[in-house]
Amino acid sequence: MIICQGLGKDFKHYQKTAGFVGSLKSFFHRSYERRAAVHNFDLEIQHGEMVGLLGPNGAGKTTLMKMFSGIIVPSHGKLQVLGHVPFEREHAFRKKIALVMGQKSQLWWDIPAMDSFLLLQKYYEIDNRDFKKRLGELSALLGVERQLQVHVRKLSLGERMKMELMACLLHRPDILFLDEPTIGLDVVAQRNIRDFIAQYQAQYKTTVILTSHYMADVEALCQRIVLVLGGTKRFDGPIREFSNILGREKFVSVTFSESITDPTSFWATFDPQWNESRTRVDLRVPEAELRSSAVAILQRFPVAEFTMEKLPIERVMNALLANPQLLKGAE
Repeated sequence: MIICQGLGKDFKHYQKTAGFVGSLKSFFHRSYERRAAVHNFDLEIQHGEMVGLLGPNGAGKTTLMKMFSGIIVPSHGKLQVLGHVPFEREHAFRKKIALVMGQKSQLWWDIPAMDSFLLLQKYYEIDNRDFKKRLGELSALLGVERQLQVHVRKLSLGERMKMELMACLLHRPDILFLDEPTIGLDVVAQRNIRDFIAQYQAQYKTTVILTSHYMADVEALCQRIVLVLGGTKRFDGPIREFSNILGREKFVSVTFSESITDPTSFWATFDPQWNESRTRVDLRVPEAELRSSAVAILQRFPVAEFTMEKLPIERVMNALLANPQLLKGAE
């Protein structure tokens, strides 16, 4: 379980001074300003949950992950993870958590991943029987049995990320922190990583906290979303409620056999997004009006293809970033 109340983290930023004289003065007497990376953050996560932390760059997601895992110390507030205070870095606490950061590696670059795993075995005090069993299971699930003895620098990005996951899971942690685990991976590699995480969590009921800019990661893995904007929590709830923030609407895509130049206001109510040749339009249609709107479009225009789906979470996210005021009704 993770419990934080009034959690906050401030950083001091050096204020650069323009001009030669100003720069010379600041060389001897620097001025700083204090900025809040995370402010008054309350959160409680139960055992076995899979929670997605969403937000733009600089929102405070990675800062939260580093505080949860004990890498940095909160400036104020209370934080407990599995009954421990993370920044005290107790050995018992470190054996219960794992942190995967997509942009940083914990494996040694110039040796095979297997050598790093053997070192981690000693650090986490895993007996030989459990180590061999877990290594075999994880390498088989991830399909990297043949890469264990390959130098890490010779592995592809996707293979390296699989090895990073193995390194973090060998000691069977209770909580897994995943900070952009699929960044830079191709579509196939992203799906493979997602499938593995989902399968592993279902088997061992591990608590998973995920940050990602790929909405597909969040939709595939998380039942609950926490939206972070400017270091504050702006939404916390089920993913289905997040999708309904903009209303219960369907995302409709219509392709036409010829360009549409209809000057009427028929399309205005649907927030239309046309392509350049006006042969395709994306619409947001309220569920209550879906049937009548579909009939009207099919009758009045040369429709070649008509598809509809639930409003994609990525579009909801983009709309909220462009206009945070939309969240007021959801808070």
